[in-house]
Amino acid sequence: MVIPVHDVNPARRTPWVTYALIIANIVVFVALTPGVVGSLTGGGGSLADLCHLQAFLERWAVVPRELIHHQLPDLVPTGATGVGPQGAGCVIAPPRYDKSPELSALTAMFLHGGWLHLLGNMLFLWVFGNNIEDRMGHVRFLLFYLVCGYAAAYGFALLNAGSGEPLIGASGAVAGVLGAYLVLYPKARVWVLVPFLVFLPLRLPAWTVLGLWFGLQAVYSAGQGVTDAGTVAYAAHVVGFAVGMLLAWPLKPGTPPPPEPRGILFGRRARPGW
Repeated sequence: MVIPVHDVNPARRTPWVTYALIIANIVVFVALTPGVVGSLTGGGGSLADLCHLQAFLERWAVVPRELIHHQLPDLVPTGATGVGPQGAGCVIAPPRYDKSPELSALTAMFLHGGWLHLLGNMLFLWVFGNNIEDRMGHVRFLLFYLVCGYAAAYGFALLNAGSGEPLIGASGAVAGVLGAYLVLYPKARVWVLVPFLVFLPLRLPAWTVLGLWFGLQAVYSAGQGVTDAGTVAYAAHVVGFAVGMLLAWPLKPGTPPPPEPRGILFGRRARPGW
């Protein structure tokens, strides 16, 4: 995969919603997600942290079985630890809260499973979100982002209706942003880093970068080419991307074109003027 760093596509207005979404995701991960502070100080990975994280995700993450069939569990992790016949583990008990599966599709958009998960999503949102917000306007962009996130969650849940595994991350909503960018600015130049012995800087058209990304997600969602397809919600990425393309299509006729690309540039030639 290539790593996007910057696009040559100036925006007319400050992308306040994009900035707010990035800040909100970082704050939720650092300040509210159990175990993150401990991992930063070298004290993470304990059973207590694991139990707290399980309880946190059970309450706030999307669970396909709950979302589609509205089957809420009778017993959930409480966040406490205990010792049973098979040794130490996480205590489970009847939930002391009322969970709304529909609302969990919203809260799950701001949860992430680790630093790489968070930073990867926020990088793509940073690079591509400003132009989509500029084209749609602040309010419409926020609604667009949430609709794509909801569509991705429901799409994944429909394909895995019996699953009790939690689904978290902004990936579905961010994929919608990428789909919209591909529709509106396919020829915009994107400066990327390609891992080839070292990180090789290239300037490529957006249709190449985003088309490659979507193609890989589609292949991975079918379980091809990866061994961890069950732990990453590739199908949610595909659904979010497709919905983003569909929602952005009516805006294409009135979208001003970005600066024209001048072929594939690399090395020092890729840097002047980005």
